[in-house]
Parts: sequence; C-alpha cells; structure tokens
Amino acid sequence: MNIILNAGREKSLLRRHPWIFSGAIHHIDGNVASGGTVDLLSFNKQFLARAAYSPNSQIRARVWTFEDEPVDKEFFRRRIRTAIDTRNSIFDPTDAARLIYAESDNLPGLIVDRYGDVLVLQSLTAGTEFWKETIADILLEETGLSIIYERSDADIRELEGLEPKTGVLRGTLSSPALSQVEGFIFPITENRLKFNVNFAEGHKTGFYIDQRKNRLRVRELAKGRDVLDCFCYTGGFSVNALAGGAMSVLSVDSSGDALVLCKENVALNNLDVSRHTTLEGDVFHLLRKFRDEARSFDMIILDPPKFAPTAAHAEKATRAYKDINLFGFKLLRPGGLLVTFSCSGGVDAALFQKIVAGAALDAGIDAQIVEHMSQGADHPIALQFPEGAYLKGLICLRK
Repeated sequence: MNIILNAGREKSLLRRHPWIFSGAIHHIDGNVASGGTVDLLSFNKQFLARAAYSPNSQIRARVWTFEDEPVDKEFFRRRIRTAIDTRNSIFDPTDAARLIYAESDNLPGLIVDRYGDVLVLQSLTAGTEFWKETIADILLEETGLSIIYERSDADIRELEGLEPKTGVLRGTLSSPALSQVEGFIFPITENRLKFNVNFAEGHKTGFYIDQRKNRLRVRELAKGRDVLDCFCYTGGFSVNALAGGAMSVLSVDSSGDALVLCKENVALNNLDVSRHTTLEGDVFHLLRKFRDEARSFDMIILDPPKFAPTAAHAEKATRAYKDINLFGFKLLRPGGLLVTFSCSGGVDAALFQKIVAGAALDAGIDAQIVEHMSQGADHPIALQFPEGAYLKGLICLRK
C-alpha cells in the first residue's frame, strides 16, 4: 500500500522526522491492516520512507526506515541488536536499564526495559502490535533471556485503537530464573543500592529507570540535610538521600502501596529507619499544610507525574508546576536545594525553566540554577526526534 502526501508535506520526512499526521495525507492507494507496512510517497510519487500504518491515530504513519529495504524479521533483529549494543557501549552493565527507547532507537512505539532476568515490554502503537510476536522472539534470542512481561497499558494505546494488554508474553514466572521473585516484586541493584520493583503493577514498567544518574546526584548532595521527597513513589530519591547521609527524609506520596515499597527499600539497604518518615496524601495539599505550619527543609525533591502529555495540555500543566515549585521555594531554607523535574512532553526545557523562575519570583526569594539534569544515557535522544527529550530537571540553590 502507498500513502501519497500532499504537495510540500514531505519536508519533515526529508529532515528524517518519523511521524506523518493525517492532515499531511493526500490519498491512500490500496488496503492494509492496522500496523501493516506502507510506503510513503511524495505528491509526485517519489519514495520517501517505509512506515507502520495506524488508521485510528492522528499520527497516521510512523517511519520504520527511510531506505528502500524490506521490513521483516531480520530488519527488526538489526535494529534491536544495535539498540542493545549501544547500551553496552555507553554505560556500565546494570540489572535495571532501558534497552529500547522507541523512536530514539528507530523502533517507534516500542519500549523494552530489563530488570535482571526479566524483560518488560510496552507495545504502544499499531505498528509494534503488528510485529510484537516477532519482536518478542528476537528479544529473547538477542539477550539470551527467557521471560518477557508485557505492560502495554499506557493511555496512548487508546489513541491507536488498541486495548490495554498486560501479562506474561514469553516464558513463565515460575521459572528458576525468577526464584527470587515474590509475586511481581523483583529486586534490582542501582548504583550499589537495592530496590524492590513491581514490574506488573508499578508506574511505567515498574521503576523510573530514567532517573538513575539524578538519584545518584541527590545522594552526593544530601549529607547533613533535612530532605522532603515529594511524589516519592517507591523511594528512589529517598533511599539515595539517606544513603548519602541526610539527617532526615520525609517521603510523601498519594499511594499507600508505593509508600509500603518505599519503607521496604529503606530497610532493604540497612539504612537508619529512624531518620525516615512517610506520609500519604495529596502533595499539593500537604505542601500548603507545611507552609501554614512554617515547616522548612534543606533539600526538596519535586518529581511529579506527567502533567502535560502533549502541548495541548501545557497551559494547565504550567499552573500545576508553578504551584508545587512556589511552595517548594517557600519551604526551602536559605542555602537549601530545590531538585525539581518535569517529565511532560508538552513542556519543553525553556518553558520549564521559565515556570520555575516565576515560582521563585512569586515566592519572594532569590535563587540560582546550579545544575541541569536530564534522562539517563539508556534513554538517548535522536537528533531528528527532539520529542524524545522529555525529562527536564533543575537544581536550584536558595540564596
């Protein structure tokens, strides 16, 4: 099947951007199943790329390749092998890492994370759903592992006309390789610290792997500080702060189940539990309460969920980011550090910095950025796909 673009709408493909929206399409020649392979042609019928077709999404086609080459099992083997080899070449081996990061690895819609002997796969688009069984076979062949757990339950699947799917895709959880698993709780080691990960029911694929280097940085800066960890989830930053010698850590999250794992992760590392407190509740409400109680901290970590999945949600997200950073600055002692993040694709780095600057101004304090942070090296950003740069972070020092 061929997709013929409107005149002049091939420019993004010539820049090697992998998406074609429905409005760029002039007409379609032939019939193809959802997720099937199509050729993208210019208005004058010149070949531009080969892509996966998604009849239900506004992103009607996602490019597999800009070359005139077959999209088959060996095509995916080459792409998967390259992605894995790239990870092996850029950072030390770890038992928790992202092996495939969708468009940034030229495999749109495919996320694969490794937790020890388990691969956790997310199929987010019609194209990856079409090829999922083939991809699963290749992943086992290329990694030498035997277990894949599927977490294809992200909201984006609804836009693709796909139902959520979770469960074992390959192998069995009764495998000897998973003898250490209790239910779906799997132990990993990150920067010499241990964490229990729930890859079946936790956020994303179970753990925020993208924050690995940022958690280590918090550990380096936490010594002697009273730390407030907001949206703490299962305690990635809290554990690192305690390991770095924090005087105290207060971990706040709206999920009681997450806080149970947070406490377990503190104990798992033989850290002083007397220096750690958890508090369940709405972070926005609790920040206001802390302000009213005149509480203060030497380090405040703000790692909220995605407030703006797309640019269309940016205005509402801006208010939410402004609020939490405003209260963060108000609760911060002089000389204290605000470690603040946005994982929203609809809020770019420049806008996020502007929001944080506005929050400091409204809080009536003087602060300076001492460090910028981003996602880890296993979440690379393709130069032709800047949308892959979703995690933004700032460390701000209150003067």
